[in-house]
Amino acid sequence: MAKKSKVLPRVLVVDDETDLADLLELTLLKMGLDVVKANSVTVAKKQLDAQRFDLCLSDMRMTDGEGLELVQHIQTHRLDVPIAILTAYGSTNNAIAALKAGAFDYLAKPVSLEQLRTLVKSALKLEQTSEPASNSVAAGSQLLGSSPALLHVLGLVDKLARNLAPVYITGESGSGKERAARLIHAKSARGDKPFIAVNCGAIPENLMESEFFGYRKGAFTGATEDRDGFFQAADGGTLFLDEVADLPLPMQVKLLRAIQERKVRQVGGVSEVDVDVRIISATHQSLAKCVEEGRFRQDLYYRLNVIELKMPPLREMGEDVLLIAQAVLKKIAQRHNMDAPVLQADALQALRRYDFPGNVRELENLLERALALSDGLHIYAEDLHIQQSTADKAEAQAANLGDTYPLQDYLDRVEKAAIMAALDKTNFNRTQAAKLLGITFRSMRYRLDRLGICQDED
Repeated sequence: MAKKSKVLPRVLVVDDETDLADLLELTLLKMGLDVVKANSVTVAKKQLDAQRFDLCLSDMRMTDGEGLELVQHIQTHRLDVPIAILTAYGSTNNAIAALKAGAFDYLAKPVSLEQLRTLVKSALKLEQTSEPASNSVAAGSQLLGSSPALLHVLGLVDKLARNLAPVYITGESGSGKERAARLIHAKSARGDKPFIAVNCGAIPENLMESEFFGYRKGAFTGATEDRDGFFQAADGGTLFLDEVADLPLPMQVKLLRAIQERKVRQVGGVSEVDVDVRIISATHQSLAKCVEEGRFRQDLYYRLNVIELKMPPLREMGEDVLLIAQAVLKKIAQRHNMDAPVLQADALQALRRYDFPGNVRELENLLERALALSDGLHIYAEDLHIQQSTADKAEAQAANLGDTYPLQDYLDRVEKAAIMAALDKTNFNRTQAAKLLGITFRSMRYRLDRLGICQDED
C-alpha cells in the first residue's frame, strides 16, 4: 500500500530584494517548509488568491506597492493566513501601522534568523490552534455573560488571540482587565507558554531594572546568584504589565528599547539575549492624559496602544451581574470547602439594582462577607449589606406604601421619590434636577419646601 506523502506547511515570501528573499527561503526550507517566492505586491496577490498558504512574509516597501496592501488584501478577501511584515531597523511607525492593519507580527531588518524561526513556529502553531476548545481555557481566564457589552469584548478577544500585536486594556478598577489578558493568552498559540503578570506600581523604582531584565551574580550587593527577570520568565509567552501608567520615566525608556529590539541585557551583564514576548498592558488611568501631562512617554504609548480593548463596568452588563455573582459565590465557597448557599430573590434584586463602583472586585468582597454572615444555606439581601443610593431609598419608600394611605400622601411620596431620584442623578444640582423632571426651577423650589426636602440635602 502506497504511503501518503506529508503535506508541508507552505510559506509565501514577498520581497523584491533577491538576496534577502533567497536567505529567507533557505532558512524556511531548512525548517522543513514549502516556500513560494513573489517579487512584487501584484504577483503576491495572485499567489494568495490561487493557493492556500500557512504564512506570508512580506517586505514593507517594494517597487509596485507596500506590504500593507497585502495585509488589507488578506483582510478584504477573508483569507485565513497570518502575515508578518519586514520593516527597516528602527521604523517603529511602520511596525505599528502593520499591526494595526491586522498583521500577525513584524520583523526588523536586518532580520535575525533566530527571531524569524520563532515567529514562523508561532504562526504555524497558530494555524493548528485556530479554533481553541473552550474547555482548554483555564477557569480563571473565563469571562462569563451574554450581554451585548461582554459579547463585544469576547469577539475582540478572539481576534486578538490570532496575532501578536500589543494590546492595551482599559477599564475601571476591578473590571476584569487581567482576566481578559489571561483569556487572550489562553486562546492564542502561546496558551501553553508562561503568562507573567506584573503590577508595575508595586515594584520599588530602584529594583525595577533587575526585576524586569534580571541580574548577574555580583552585579550589586545581595546578588549572590544569576537571576532571570520578567522578560526571560515570559519568554515564548505573554508579559502582562498591569498599572503600566505607574512606571517611572527612566524605566519607560528601558522598557521601550526591550520591546522594540526584542532583546534584554541583565544588570551586570555584558551581552544581550533575545526574548520572544507578547506585551499586554493595562491601567485604570488614561494613558493619553498621562502623555499630555508628561508622565508617560508618547513613543511607548504608541508602542503599547496598538489595539485597545475596553472592559465594560459591571453596571453596564445587565443580567450578567447575577450570572457572575453565582460563579463568584461558587468559587468562594469552594475555597472554604463548602457548598455555595443559594442567593434568595431579595438578594438577587439587590445585586441587580446596585451600581458596583468597585466592579467585580467589589462583588467578590461583598459575597465573601455575605457568606460569612449567612446561615450557610441561603444568602438574603440583609447579608449583602449593600448601601443603597438616595434615589433607591426614596423609591423603596414609595414602593412599600400600603393602600391604607390617603391618596394625597401617597402622591406626595411618589413625587418625593421622583425628585430625590433626579437630585441623586444630578449630584443634587437643583437646576439640573428641575430640567430632568421637566419643571421650572421655581416649581422645583416650591416642591422641595412643600415636601420637606431640607436645604442640607442640596
